[in-house]
Amino acid sequence: MPIFPRLPRRLSPPRLPVPRAATPAAGSPTSRGARLALSAALLAGLSAAGAQSTPRAAPIKIGMSAAFTGASAGLGTEYYRGAKAYFDEVNAGGGVGGRRLQLVALDDAYQPTQAVTNTVQLIEREKVFALFNYVGTPTLTAALPVLKSLGTQQISLIGNLTGAQVQRTLPYSSDVFNIRPSYREEMEAQVEQLWAAGFRKFGVFYQLDAYGRSGTDAVARALAKRGARITAEATYRRGATADADMGAAMRHLREADVEVVLCTGAYQGVAAFIRSARDASWGVPITNLSFVSADNLLELLQASGRQRGRDYTQALFNTQVVPSYADTRYAGVREYRQLMDKWKPQLPATLRDKTYKPAAYSFVGLEGFLNAKVIVHALRASGSPLTQARFRSALERTSKLDLGLAEPVSFSRDRHQGLQQVYLTAVKGGRWVTVDRWNAAP
Repeated sequence: MPIFPRLPRRLSPPRLPVPRAATPAAGSPTSRGARLALSAALLAGLSAAGAQSTPRAAPIKIGMSAAFTGASAGLGTEYYRGAKAYFDEVNAGGGVGGRRLQLVALDDAYQPTQAVTNTVQLIEREKVFALFNYVGTPTLTAALPVLKSLGTQQISLIGNLTGAQVQRTLPYSSDVFNIRPSYREEMEAQVEQLWAAGFRKFGVFYQLDAYGRSGTDAVARALAKRGARITAEATYRRGATADADMGAAMRHLREADVEVVLCTGAYQGVAAFIRSARDASWGVPITNLSFVSADNLLELLQASGRQRGRDYTQALFNTQVVPSYADTRYAGVREYRQLMDKWKPQLPATLRDKTYKPAAYSFVGLEGFLNAKVIVHALRASGSPLTQARFRSALERTSKLDLGLAEPVSFSRDRHQGLQQVYLTAVKGGRWVTVDRWNAAP
């Protein structure tokens, strides 16, 4: 049995007859010069037609499957928009080797089965050159076997919005290039901060799927280094919205007397949990991973706060894998903001979730933008002819690529993770700011 559905084979277009040039009648006044002119015109026409049909003139198609609708629409939307801003700038300058970059995006609504279907469609029907900017651990985990089964094509997947381990270890690590740090690195940074501040009773709240388990495993590993264990766990189902009642999960953790809650979730489900905790006057610090989409989380909490006359952003902390999009000390941040303002990228109308309002700038958008810079660098470094094998080799040769951040990106044949730095952020003055340490105490 195949592990993924087969799509209908694309039919080849019918071969059209090539019209024959008319032969001048005997005695025609056609001169030798006229015949040469006619030959030159025919050759020019054939050359133009040939140029249009060669692979060099065709766009370089980059495939993306992400959540563009549903409870996590903000993740895919901003990831796409950040990348599109950079691709638009490259295309305006002539593309890569004279070829435009075409971002082919499909909506999986953060559902694993749809991510599998999309991956098959992107590879077999759309004939994409590479896969890029997938969003989420459960969706990527489901899609990876499809990519591996087509390994002879050497299709690479670059820059995914997940810090899980599944794509960082064999058998899938050879096909995937992670630019961001892992969830293990993020959770280690969180536990390090909180442990140093005196916290010892750690609770976890997580999405009940591969993503949630990955983050919780990272917490357990970080605590094990310090001779400790998770005190209590609570979960929620993927797809929960911000108006969900998370009271039962909150009470379970509170009754276990945890001192801090480390979350592995998406912004709507986590917002519901935070609201339940603060409405019950439970003020323990609550932390989140970068995937949560901190900007969307903050917007939901502030909207609830205005309606209920309560501050839901107290003792709220987040790790990020990119600096703040407001920190213009970084050249990469300045470039991101400039190109977002210049191109104002939008999703195709068929993909837009009408309930989601795009942000001017975001952490997720900045990450998508930086991922696009990496893929363009590798395409340019691949040489000619552009092949998937050359492209993968170019990625593995990437060394100290300056994205305008605090650290450069480097890959190798044995290491497919480009960045390691984790940034600490907290809410101050109604917005996320980068801090050196979290001001929290048990």
